[in-house]
Amino acid sequence: MSDCAVLIVAAGRGARFADEVPKQYLPLSGVAVLRHSVGAFIRHPRCGPVRVVINPDDRDLYDAAVAGLDVLDPVNGGARRQDSVRLGLESLEALTPSKVLIHDAARPLVDAATVDGVIDALADCPGAIAAVPVTDSLKRGADGRLVEAVDRADVWRAQTPQGFHYDAILAAHRAAALKQGPEFTDDAAIASDAGLEVALVPGNEDNLKLTTAEDMKRAQRLLGALAGDVRTGAGFDVHPFGGSGGEHHVMLCGVRLDHDAPLVGHSDADVGLHALTDALLGASAAGDLGSHFPPSDPQWRGASSDIFVRHAVELIRSRGGAIAHVDITLICERPKIAPHREAMRAHVAELLGVSIGQVSIKATTTEKLGFLGRGEGIAGQAMATVRFPQSP
Repeated sequence: MSDCAVLIVAAGRGARFADEVPKQYLPLSGVAVLRHSVGAFIRHPRCGPVRVVINPDDRDLYDAAVAGLDVLDPVNGGARRQDSVRLGLESLEALTPSKVLIHDAARPLVDAATVDGVIDALADCPGAIAAVPVTDSLKRGADGRLVEAVDRADVWRAQTPQGFHYDAILAAHRAAALKQGPEFTDDAAIASDAGLEVALVPGNEDNLKLTTAEDMKRAQRLLGALAGDVRTGAGFDVHPFGGSGGEHHVMLCGVRLDHDAPLVGHSDADVGLHALTDALLGASAAGDLGSHFPPSDPQWRGASSDIFVRHAVELIRSRGGAIAHVDITLICERPKIAPHREAMRAHVAELLGVSIGQVSIKATTTEKLGFLGRGEGIAGQAMATVRFPQSP
């Protein structure tokens, strides 16, 4: 395991976002912002254990955002960012890392080259930060009027990650906690106040911090441009009507519909979700439903198909993928799908962790032809589009 621990700060509330959900948990390409940030370090071969500092009120949001990822248990933050970082650093003490990277959860597009640069710089310096030089003209103003020009020479915009020798930055944070005065703006300021030398490492303009709704839109555009591997998967499933025991319903896309006969299958026979699971597995080249949940295994008898979909989603997320869109078609003469379409879309969106606008559900018939036209069963087919940052 690498001796470079990673601390991701996600305890803030993002007051400049007009949303009840903190910005680090908002969806970005169908995945929480925090998951993008965490995933960048989990995938990096030079990074070791990853811990996130959270607001305890956000624990449910955090658990959903990082489900299936190999992260340490989170630690609760403090009133200020510097308090949160100090608490996070102290929680890593038992792991005895030699280096630590501190990163803002609201920077979901950090690239591997920037991480490498910060780690490399720590070989010669106790601290290093990613930063980009200021290229625009700078002006100082007052009351809406220009006062003077500001020299931009040697002026940089600080980013994260900011890396440090672990013992040195922990001591610096503990010293800063004892001081009176204004809050330090970042960890580099705390390091400098403690007399630590901090190297400047070229950052990346795309490593933006999500501060406003416009930043989120820009990040969405960048993710679309950076998606190196867009894949499409297809799925198909069919089940007949039958059974006994007086059941009078079918499950379709996770919604219970009244019907005079149930569908026959090893699980709950939800053709919509079975087709969707195969489409998701196909997009990630991960086999099919039967290879993950064999019908010969008694533990899946009568099981909810929600389990299958969530498993496929976690496989995609573990590989850094994001679901862009799914399209499900249900083929049957009865029951009628239209009255239940929106409930189905909402349920599938919840399973996938995407917005309802990324889920399409349609219904058609075979014009009375074949076994479906005779009302002997229901078929489902699905297509899934998934973006991967790299080939899984």
